[in-house]
Amino acid sequence: MKEILRCHYKSWRLTSFYVSCAVLFTAGFIVRELGAFDYRNLVKFIVTTYLVYAAPPSAEFANYTILGRILYYAPYHSPIHPGRVITTFAFIPTVVEALNGPGAWLSANQSLPRWKQDVGRNLLQAALLMQLAVIALFLLLAGTFHRRCHRGGIRSAKLENVLYTLYASTSLLTIRTIYRVVEYWSVADFHYHDKSVDPMSFSPIIRYEWFFYVFEASLMLMNHVLMNVRHPRRYLPKSTKTYLSATDGKTEVTGPGYKDSRPFLVTLVDPFDLVGLIRGTRNGNVKFWEETDGHEADKPEGQKVKAKGYVKEDVEAAK
Repeated sequence: MKEILRCHYKSWRLTSFYVSCAVLFTAGFIVRELGAFDYRNLVKFIVTTYLVYAAPPSAEFANYTILGRILYYAPYHSPIHPGRVITTFAFIPTVVEALNGPGAWLSANQSLPRWKQDVGRNLLQAALLMQLAVIALFLLLAGTFHRRCHRGGIRSAKLENVLYTLYASTSLLTIRTIYRVVEYWSVADFHYHDKSVDPMSFSPIIRYEWFFYVFEASLMLMNHVLMNVRHPRRYLPKSTKTYLSATDGKTEVTGPGYKDSRPFLVTLVDPFDLVGLIRGTRNGNVKFWEETDGHEADKPEGQKVKAKGYVKEDVEAAK
């Protein structure tokens, strides 16, 4: 179904995140099922732990991409350059994945020395906490943008639909992350090779499999179904240069696109342009929506054709 949606909406980049997430989860569940009948096989346990932990960040990365596209749709209310959403928020999930890999391997490998297992547990704990912090910042950015749109009189059904879809997806991922934090902290200090450890002293979250199926497998399945039914490309235009008119908040207008004249590394380190805010040069970039918004009818014919050509150029570049 993902392939059908990807072909229908021509959303190759976004849908690929969901495909990779589903593939990782499927592989992780298969190995988990095989390991259930061979629970002494350490390799299977390590592999399924790694795959299940590695899958959700792909879904989170997809949400960052969606928010960036949403900000392009109403750039005049965006707290930051829309393109910086992906580079900024994607940097942290990259770090999370870098911590998840060795963390899952070290903590799951009970044949390693205890200090190495502790290092792995600490890495996984840091990764989980970072995921919660990123989600909080992500919701703060989305909420700020949404509030600005309401105050600015933007009442687009398309914008509202995709924002609510994003909130629902983020909520599912947040619940899953909280479950993982609680689960991992409940066994962080256990060493299974210690013969004095009583399995019945473990938290019910560890002893009963249904917690995993409800708070991990079911939530991620719901997220995938949500994005199949309410795919963002149903509401957002294909080109990032198409945005809502600030005049009525409904009409779609085509412009040159959102640009940031600062060097790329500067935008990566300072996405909110705090330096520009302090220096008083934050609004130095041309606000293209003020130059083109609401004045298409008054433009010479040559300029109209040029403005409409931005989308064609953008689509051809994407191809």
